[in-house]
Amino acid sequence: MKKQHFYKTLFLTALLCMQWSCTDLEENVLDESFAGTGQAEIISGAIAPAYGYIRNGVWRHTIYFGLQEVSSDEAILPARGGTDWFDGGKYIALHAHQVTPTNEVITDSWNGVTTNISRALSAIEVLRPLADAGDTEAEGALYEMITLRAYLNMLMLESWGLVFQKENSTETSRILRGQEAIDYIQSELESVVDVINTDKGTGRFTQGAVWGLLARLHLNAAVYRDPYGTPNFTAEDMDKVIEYSDLIINSGRYALESEYFDLFNDDNNGNPELIFALDQRGQLSNEQGRWAYWSVSGAYLARPEWIADGNPDGTNGPAMTPDFYQTWVDAYGDIDPADADARFYKRNVMVPEELQDLTGLSPANDEDHFFCVPPLDFQMDRGILRGVQWGPREGPDGNFLACADGSARIYPVREDATSSVREAEEEVYVTHVVDINFTTEGSFHNTGYRYAKHQFSRTSPNGTSNSSVDIVLLRLGEVYLNRAEAKFRKGDVAGALEDINTLRTARNARPEQTPAPLSDIDLERLYDERGFELYWEGHRRNDQIRFGKYEDTWTEKNSTDVNKRLFPIPQSAIDGASVLDGFLVQNRGY
Repeated sequence: MKKQHFYKTLFLTALLCMQWSCTDLEENVLDESFAGTGQAEIISGAIAPAYGYIRNGVWRHTIYFGLQEVSSDEAILPARGGTDWFDGGKYIALHAHQVTPTNEVITDSWNGVTTNISRALSAIEVLRPLADAGDTEAEGALYEMITLRAYLNMLMLESWGLVFQKENSTETSRILRGQEAIDYIQSELESVVDVINTDKGTGRFTQGAVWGLLARLHLNAAVYRDPYGTPNFTAEDMDKVIEYSDLIINSGRYALESEYFDLFNDDNNGNPELIFALDQRGQLSNEQGRWAYWSVSGAYLARPEWIADGNPDGTNGPAMTPDFYQTWVDAYGDIDPADADARFYKRNVMVPEELQDLTGLSPANDEDHFFCVPPLDFQMDRGILRGVQWGPREGPDGNFLACADGSARIYPVREDATSSVREAEEEVYVTHVVDINFTTEGSFHNTGYRYAKHQFSRTSPNGTSNSSVDIVLLRLGEVYLNRAEAKFRKGDVAGALEDINTLRTARNARPEQTPAPLSDIDLERLYDERGFELYWEGHRRNDQIRFGKYEDTWTEKNSTDVNKRLFPIPQSAIDGASVLDGFLVQNRGY
């Protein structure tokens, strides 16, 4: 018995060390805001691992971002050509709401968030004694780490219906659910909201970010309280959403961006609409542009200033479902959404009119069917990519084909040689079609419209690493949407309409595509507006649950099981915690 108890204790210690207290704190300093010497170095050394892990350990495309996107009606990821992106069927199961507790996307996401909570706790343990001793810099950093821990616990609550309360690394966490979990997160955020910094920049948690998180918490509180029932949106919660949103909007610290896609460009760090984003200005190799390239065709070479065989391309990953595209079509009727809404599409590749007709052409005979653009001037189209794509082309020597003056030749993009749409020696163009599904033909590499919301970073040689595009996690556009929804749920329809129209008409950098103000608003249009504004930013699953849409059917998803609103706790976590009777109880329906 003693030997058995020893091994159980050893296993539990390893589990808790892995997820809660013993993480490797080595981390690259993210940017100049973390640099310092002496005492400042201790502080930056404490917070950099916690901030740094959110980028690759949590919001990586195949981890928490993929968990939120592919499980919603916004994205679908079939096995391209039967094998590409199959990965054991984990994305297919995720999209169809047929996951099990061993699904790798869910396990990786759970491990990522819990590890990040551990890093935040480790930082708190370093900073608290320094703060108690009167170090004001440590005190400020402590408030940021408390906010980070609360934010990460909100991710746990929305995906698994629980949070972890733990104040030091030597104790076992308390697991909280429902109102108790809401109260804990709320108390954490309220404890710092009046004392946290206001001027550290969007890469650090500030007062504006805490206001925004409190508004989010109250907006979703009805779902958090009863994740399987019909949400009861209380007046008290909606009042809090409005109160905190008012503080942000009236603070004068933030402003809506007129050019929508500038929010997701290389230079977005100083954009006045951003409230909290993952700072990537350091151009480190682990800084990622995966939100930019994951959906884009693997044949699209987006950066002609680099070497073509360096693979500055996409991956033929997830595409937009036909169902989500239809919400745009239904909203604008006979008008193409690309003409009606600047958020849907921005044309950057200006194909001369005389080249637009591709009749009788293919990559086999179109050698002279190109136009020239200086490499540093080339920008791929942004937003939702449909139909034939135009871009640089790789030559037989691995370099980009060039014009006489050194400019890049811009051709219709030819499908990759390994693509499932090619037959024998036939050469075809990348032509994105709206239909996509899990069938052989429906999963070809060209199927599905693609997301190109984020810029392929100028500092990235391959579209993957060294990106300078900050990853936006909270911005003013969302705040207007949150306030509009809270007003509507309280019966202030006019106020909700005003907020929605303020946001729509602010996107006016391209006047001919500025979304027109709406004449009326209902709950369905509020839901659609969130999709139009926040697509490809990781919000859709949470919005679908709150609006009662998550049990709807859409392409390759027929499940109407409310138990799927929460993901299963990974089997590895259940097994590891089994030495503590009742510590981790599997979510309902798994």
